[in-house]
Amino acid sequence: MFKIELDPTELQQYISKAVEDAFSKIDFALKDDSKKYPALMDKNELMDFLRVGHTKASELLNRDDFPVIREFGHPRIPLHSLMIWIDEHTEWIRDNAKDYHNRREGIA
Repeated sequence: MFKIELDPTELQQYISKAVEDAFSKIDFALKDDSKKYPALMDKNELMDFLRVGHTKASELLNRDDFPVIREFGHPRIPLHSLMIWIDEHTEWIRDNAKDYHNRREGIA
């Protein structure tokens, strides 16, 4: 049998290093984009956020299931609702995480 002995301080250092390495590989986890994009985005901000062009943004804004508010004169997209919409329309989530949205708390 293989046995490794570590003191608690050494173990904590290994864990901290592993966590730090993992977060450094996830670009979006280290950025604070919540301040970059407002709670209600306009079409240009949507295009920047999704990295899509004018045509694709127009297609999305005209979908019946896309979260858009038109009562302000120009279409506005609620960031929170957009993130939920993206989760709901991500194939992997839909195919592999049955009842995912039922288990989440605090979704408006």
